[in-house]
Amino acid sequence: MDTGPSLAPACLPVPSTCWRYRDDDPLARDTEVAVEWPVNIRYGSLPYAVMMATPLDLEDFVTGFSLTEGIIESAGEIRGIDIIAEPEAITLEVNLAPDRFRTHLGRQRRLSGRTSCGVCGIEDASQLPRARPGPARRASLGATAVATAVATIKNHQPLHGRTRSVHAAAWSDLDGRILMAREDVGRHNALDKLIGAVLRAGLSPAEGFIVVTSRASFEMVEKASILGAPALVSVSAPTSLAISRAQASGLILVSVARDDGCEVFVGSLDG
Repeated sequence: MDTGPSLAPACLPVPSTCWRYRDDDPLARDTEVAVEWPVNIRYGSLPYAVMMATPLDLEDFVTGFSLTEGIIESAGEIRGIDIIAEPEAITLEVNLAPDRFRTHLGRQRRLSGRTSCGVCGIEDASQLPRARPGPARRASLGATAVATAVATIKNHQPLHGRTRSVHAAAWSDLDGRILMAREDVGRHNALDKLIGAVLRAGLSPAEGFIVVTSRASFEMVEKASILGAPALVSVSAPTSLAISRAQASGLILVSVARDDGCEVFVGSLDG
């Protein structure tokens, strides 16, 4: 079971001061803000992406990112990850298996990462990732399990508890027990971190589901489908494309999820 991410000193929330207005009477208030930092991702020393991210759980992040970008098909295709701290950025050097690296060189593209963007670098709509039927999934998921996971996810958000400015993605078993969670200023980054953590821990994607503290957009559905999760649960509403992609990939899509109920847009839940 995951014991939660450790916070490296350089990644701890940064102290800050803000002015709180109430009845036009400003009061100074000490607070903390989440760290957002450029993260260079390189494969075989070749630049691939610059993502704006919270520099925590970086091995998980680049593993999940590599899977959802289509660079790898399994965690074992990554031979090593070097984390290089530089004055103005963090660089992740990913050593791929030789065959996988050759495949990567044949399809390399560049993208400029943004905190909220999951399709940066796409030059044409035809290049958007396409939903595909996922691997065999255990489709039985109960409404009680969803409610349990949603009610307890806040207990797995230490960084959000301090800053109120980061997203979380959590992995729950089919009983609603959250096994691990990852946080980041970017919702896509948080999900990539979680996917990487699931892969590296050797968990079965068919034996759990994903909960995210954001809306369900098509990129989030794609990432969950690529992992092979049977369901994606979001606390906010889905987009139209998220719904159509979930239908195409056979993913159960649950949104507007609260501890007292939820809305199922694709698939169905057990009672």
